[in-house]
Amino acid sequence: MKSLRALLLAAVVASPAFGAVQMPATSYLEGLSWLGHASFRWSRAGKTVYLDPWKLSSEPHDADLVLIGHPHFDHLDPADIAKVSGPKTEVVTVAECAAKLKEAGFSGAVRVVKPGDRVEVKGISVEVVPAYNTDKDFHLKERGWAGFIVELDGVRLYHAGDTDFIPEMKELKTDVALLPVSGTYVMTAEQAAEAAKAINPKVAVPMHYGSIIGTAADAERFRELCGSLIVEILEKQ
Repeated sequence: MKSLRALLLAAVVASPAFGAVQMPATSYLEGLSWLGHASFRWSRAGKTVYLDPWKLSSEPHDADLVLIGHPHFDHLDPADIAKVSGPKTEVVTVAECAAKLKEAGFSGAVRVVKPGDRVEVKGISVEVVPAYNTDKDFHLKERGWAGFIVELDGVRLYHAGDTDFIPEMKELKTDVALLPVSGTYVMTAEQAAEAAKAINPKVAVPMHYGSIIGTAADAERFRELCGSLIVEILEKQ
């Protein structure tokens, strides 16, 4: 990654033959760009995935896959999806989002999923997982909205979507966890740190701040509270 801290972070892997070997933890973040708020681009092993593209400044039309977890405007924007979409692109999303895309006249390929589904798109493995609030009503469990675990090049990346710390997180297996930290509509930094400890990824990345709600201070607070877990705060691209 660009920061010196990112280059120096390392995870220690025990080897009975050779002892401790330094493996850079942030190698799991290779090709990952934070586009602001909850929006990410992940390009790895010749594939490009966008998660909740929003407020994009360019029109790359380079997506193999676009993942949208719920229909709120800061996660589902047909104009931004069009900016990353080309003839080869497939959008994977929940039913409410698919309906809104149809209403907006989006003509690309759309696959409807729900939490619990597992699909493969252009060789990219996707697990659809629940995302909901436990102590507020902005994202109700019964709506069937989602987060995603995507696997590229042997690396598993979890985009939590708009959610609180939910029991299902304790069963997730992922190398990278992208977790909302802004509070109000999603987890606070304190709750997100507890979620990160339960998930225990190789690297945790805070998101959902710096735009509508939340600030860089929430991301820093999250890192402090995560203790020995490796946390990388990405620069907006």
